[in-house]
Amino acid sequence: MPALDAGDLGADIELLGSRLAQVRANIGQIIFGQEETVEQSLISLLAGGHVLLIGVPGLAKTRLVDCLGKVLGLDAKRVQCTPDLMPADIIGSEVLEESDSGRRAFRFIKGPVFSQLLMADEINRASPRTQSALLQAMQEHKVSVGGHTHALPQPFHVLATQNPLEQEGTYPLPEAQLDRFLLQIDVHYPGIEAERQMLIVTTGAADAEAATVLSAEELMKAQRLVRRIPVGEKVVEAILRLVRAGRPETSEIEAVKSSLAWGPGPRAGQALMLASRARALMQGRFSPSIDDVAALAHPVLRHRIALNYGARAEGVTLGSIIDRLIGQLD
Repeated sequence: MPALDAGDLGADIELLGSRLAQVRANIGQIIFGQEETVEQSLISLLAGGHVLLIGVPGLAKTRLVDCLGKVLGLDAKRVQCTPDLMPADIIGSEVLEESDSGRRAFRFIKGPVFSQLLMADEINRASPRTQSALLQAMQEHKVSVGGHTHALPQPFHVLATQNPLEQEGTYPLPEAQLDRFLLQIDVHYPGIEAERQMLIVTTGAADAEAATVLSAEELMKAQRLVRRIPVGEKVVEAILRLVRAGRPETSEIEAVKSSLAWGPGPRAGQALMLASRARALMQGRFSPSIDDVAALAHPVLRHRIALNYGARAEGVTLGSIIDRLIGQLD
C-alpha cells in the first residue's frame, strides 16, 4: 500500500476527531462527572490496550464499560470474578458430544473471553490460575484449550476493575500482569453538580441509553491511525527521560533512588508513546506534545513502579514520586 501524504493523514485525524467528540458526548449523557476516566478509557482503546479501573463501589465503572461497548459498536461481555472462578469459566471448555450415528467428538464451547470488550469485575478476587489464563488472552489475543489454539475476536480489550478498600480474600495481581494494562485509571467521586444531575436523571421514569457512533471496524481503523501519527524527537526524548529517571538503579533523582523498589520497564515507554498519540488524536492534533506525556504519566506509571518498605513507612506516595519525574521534564 502506498504511503499516505501529510494531507491525507491530517484529513483522517480531523474526521476521526469529530467522531470521537460525538462519542464522548454520547457517553456524557450516561456517565456523569467522570470526564477524566472516560477520556483515559477511550485513550486506552484507541491505543489498542487494556485498562485497570480502581475505585470504590458505586462509581459507574460497570456502567462505563457497558456504555463504551454500545457507543463503539463492540460485543461486550462481563465476568464477575470470584475465588472459585475457573479458567474454563472465562475461556471456555471442550465437551464430549455424541451424534445420532453414535460417533463421539469433542466440541469447544466458547467462554465470555470471546468478545471484543470483556469486563473482568473485581479481577483481584480471581485465583492466580484464572488470572494467568486471562493473561494469555490479554497478551497474545488467543487461548489454548485441549491442544488447540483459538483466536479471539478483533479488536479485543479487557477492562478490569478493583475495589481498593476491601482486600480480604483477594489475590493481588502479579507485576507481570499489571504491566499488561496500558493504563491504571483511579476512579474518584464525582463533583457535586455532576452528582446532582446523576440523582435527577437516573431516578426518573426513563433510562437513557447510549447510541452507537462507531463500529468495531472503525475503531480498528482508528487504532491503525494512532500508530501513523508522527512523534517529534523532543517528545521521544521526554518519554525516555521520564521512564529511565524512574529506575532507582540509574536515576539521578534522590527521591527515586531512596524510595522505589523497582521502576518502569520498556513497556511503560511504549504505553506512553501510544497513549500520547491517542490523546493528541482525541483532541484533533496532528502530533503529541510533552504536555500529553505529562498528563498521562500517572495512569501509565502508577502500576509499573513500587515503593520500598522504608518509603511506605515514611508515608511517601507513588503520586509524589511521579510528580517528581514529571517535574524534570521542564
